[in-house]
Order: sequence, then C-alpha cells, then structure tokens
Amino acid sequence: MTDEAENLILEHLKRFQGGQERIERDLKEVNGRLSQVEIGMAAVRGDVAQLSGDVARVQLAFDGMSERIDRIERRLELA
Repeated sequence: MTDEAENLILEHLKRFQGGQERIERDLKEVNGRLSQVEIGMAAVRGDVAQLSGDVARVQLAFDGMSERIDRIERRLELA
C-alpha cells in the first residue's frame, strides 16, 4: 500500500475510534440516568405502598366506628 492510502485508513480508523469513544461516554451517561430513574421509581413504589397501608388503617378505623354507631343505634332503638 502507498503511504497516502495507509494515512487515509489511519485517519478513518481514528475517526471511528473517536466516534466509538463518544458513544461509550454517552452510554455511560444514559446508564447513570437510567439508574437515577430506577431509584426514583423505587421511591415512588415505597410511597405507594405506604399510602396503601395508610388507607387500610383508615378503613379499619372507619369500620370500627361504623360498628360502634350500629351498636349505639340498636341500644337507643333508632335502627
């Protein structure tokens, strides 16, 4: 091969290598962002689970008060 052809091939290889390095940097950034999204989703899931527990506790308290009201109404012969 001539020196000119070898230089041209080397230039293309360097350009490809530079492009590959940019892709690798971008991929690392995307992976970092994805990890942050996953952490955020886990936090949201935790919040939803806690809210579900809170709703269950409120429902239990409401059921207890409803039973008490029913007993009071029966004693007072309102129902």
